[in-house]
Amino acid sequence: MKPKENKVHCTPQDCSFVPTLAVTLWLGWNGGLILLLIYLVFLATPLQRNVIIGILTLSSLLPASFPKKLGTKFGGWVAHNAIKYFGMKVTIEDERSLEAVGGKGPIFALEPHDILPYYCVMFNGSLDILPSNLRETAQVLMTGAIFKIPIMKHVYSYMGGAPVDKKTFKKKLQNGETVIFIPGGVQEVLLLDPNNPEELVLFLQNRKGFVKLALENGSPIIPAFAFHAEGSYDSWIPRGKFFEKISRSIGFLPLFFTGRYCIPLGIPKPVKIHIVIGKPIEVPRLGQNIEREDVKKYHDKFLQEMKNLFERHKHSEEGYGSRSLKIM
Repeated sequence: MKPKENKVHCTPQDCSFVPTLAVTLWLGWNGGLILLLIYLVFLATPLQRNVIIGILTLSSLLPASFPKKLGTKFGGWVAHNAIKYFGMKVTIEDERSLEAVGGKGPIFALEPHDILPYYCVMFNGSLDILPSNLRETAQVLMTGAIFKIPIMKHVYSYMGGAPVDKKTFKKKLQNGETVIFIPGGVQEVLLLDPNNPEELVLFLQNRKGFVKLALENGSPIIPAFAFHAEGSYDSWIPRGKFFEKISRSIGFLPLFFTGRYCIPLGIPKPVKIHIVIGKPIEVPRLGQNIEREDVKKYHDKFLQEMKNLFERHKHSEEGYGSRSLKIM
């Protein structure tokens, strides 16, 4: 039998005005809201101040998906332009096996986190990359802190995002919906080491909660890896136990970074992202009859598959041939 060939989706890179504008309207709010607040406090006239406060208050009160139809169209437009901006390439190792897990509540476990995991955009339901029975319900679960911030909560909702709390995660798996998340979380940002670029560190050793949820529902786990994300930003990352505790409590790490044109808290540099998606790991449905050994067995299997996925593709990526993956 002939080995299955990888299915590859390639988008020619385009960093012109429209794709840059789309990415700015999506990722530019990190610094944009800070500038807006500075303007509000120091420069705004009384009328402007009232208008800005009114808009922010209204945004805080409205549901994140409001207005739903217009928001979905906006998110699709941004997604189509974002994959152009990043010249995104997606390699699916076994598309047939992906199609087979549609409706089973599959979990895409994407790594690494890096400064901002914007490459999750490739899972947007409007993009013709994943099989249709997966992308129709696909949703990226991310820190709930985003959905407490005015304007940003709407933008990320339009892009297909939702809070990564246990209740939401569990409900989506029970409904057979497609879930995408980054198990390493913000702790991986603390482990970034510019002095040791040859070693990529993933914070996965104790990330077992999603495996238990997968076993409860019989949800397949699909390893995925994004190459070249580490070139997106220049950053200053606070270190130490104190900042680790803060990041865990608030859901993100307070740090300083610069993006394209060295703009503080700006949009990422237009690096060419390559995401590789491995074969689903089939997981039995055990309900509440889950033993610790069951979780360990499938967690170990996931870690090994993630390592194998990285090793299979690293030699075709510039600058990765000599690099190694370390899991903590």
